[in-house]
Amino acid sequence: MQFQVILPILGILLILFSTSSLPPIVVALLYQEQEMTIFIYTFLLTLMLGVLLWFPFRHIKDELRTREGFLVTALLWIVLGAVGSLPFLLMESPALSITDALFESMSGLTTTGATILTGIEHLPRSILFYRQQLQWLGGMGIIVLAVAILPMLGIGGMQLYRTETPGPVKDSKLTPRITETAKALWFLYLFLTAACALAYWLAGMNLFDAICHSFTTIAIGGFSTYDASMGHFNSPMIISVAIFFMLIAGINFALHFTAWRNKLLTHYIQDPEVKWFLAILGVVGAITVTTLYLSDTYPLAKSFRYGLFEVVSVATTTGYTSSYSFSAWPTFLPLLLFFTSFMGGCAGSTAGGMKVIRVVLIAKQGMRELRRLVHPNAVFTIKIGGKPVSPRVGEAVWGFFATYILMFVLLFLALLAAGLDFTTAFSTIASCLNNLGPALGEAAFSYQGLPDAAKWILAFAMLLGRLEIFTLLVLFTPTFWRY
Repeated sequence: MQFQVILPILGILLILFSTSSLPPIVVALLYQEQEMTIFIYTFLLTLMLGVLLWFPFRHIKDELRTREGFLVTALLWIVLGAVGSLPFLLMESPALSITDALFESMSGLTTTGATILTGIEHLPRSILFYRQQLQWLGGMGIIVLAVAILPMLGIGGMQLYRTETPGPVKDSKLTPRITETAKALWFLYLFLTAACALAYWLAGMNLFDAICHSFTTIAIGGFSTYDASMGHFNSPMIISVAIFFMLIAGINFALHFTAWRNKLLTHYIQDPEVKWFLAILGVVGAITVTTLYLSDTYPLAKSFRYGLFEVVSVATTTGYTSSYSFSAWPTFLPLLLFFTSFMGGCAGSTAGGMKVIRVVLIAKQGMRELRRLVHPNAVFTIKIGGKPVSPRVGEAVWGFFATYILMFVLLFLALLAAGLDFTTAFSTIASCLNNLGPALGEAAFSYQGLPDAAKWILAFAMLLGRLEIFTLLVLFTPTFWRY
């Protein structure tokens, strides 16, 4: 393992991450908050740590190999989760333990949205802005940002891009050069964020809330500046804006890039994953709205508004709420929504979950096996969008699915051993592994009351889900460390 290559990369990324403390400093100045000193200390400490890691190895120009790419990816999220917890650890009220500060930071960076904080609207504006900004940075992945800069320093970035980009297919690039790919992704990300902030502002949010919620909508994070989340605004227009941009963020960013470049929208209609994504949301949405109305939970208009909003929010793993917690909804709806979050958004989006394309491939392979029972000698080819899928991709998807379920069961049992009841353990591990946020049981409104051991397990689950299982688990195999 070439640690002389890994350490300077971590150093560069920490130097970049240190600049994330600067916008909250500006916010603290605008609102005359004493928390400005917290972010100054965080900026200086992060910058110094980055320089210490980078400076001794600054002249090394070796190429980053695949193994180092996996290790850098995992180490980066762990290190940034630790460094990102400093403002939460240093703030005076509420005073957070190391466990709680790390949990909040990891939840932000992984765009999970699970929080241990209550009375959020009473927090300083600079802290609120920082929470939202963490999710925005984690949404596209700080690594992708760094990929645009590392080649200029003589360090290749393709391995980082492959290990960070979500979805089953990671070798396709939007542009011929990986640097240009990263720049294209971030330009698109910035544009959508600005458009979302403008839409929220025009819909009735104040400028601060509009910017903050645009960060977590495009990142599919779900942090809000209010305990009641989107329900605080009680605005059908704001709910509509949120639904639209959550759907946009849940679709493959490569499709958005193609639409931007070609000035056409037809490829959205032609993409099979988008078709399945919208079809599944339509079916689940119809079931949810009908059940809410027939159970007299809401009148028809509110059943449609709240039901559709919550389905999109949970299915894309954003985690906003529009009224009260959906955990109080009648009959099977809370579990239905949770199972929808296992699917998540499209590959190449900022959503969590297993991704729509994997779920579709698994379903198609299951149907193929049923046909084989009837026609044992026939040859059936799995196709997506009219194109055959290679057996290698099918094997990879089944391997991912099996590992995903195995990790879910193991972590679920670990939470039961940590003292959580069945409902809380199931919902929190599903929520954190899928990077969703909201949960049921004791964590329906906040994760604050959970034991510290459970919070560490859930923080690991967040990281596991954000890096799509294999990127992290490969580090625990003897083969990875064997030369």
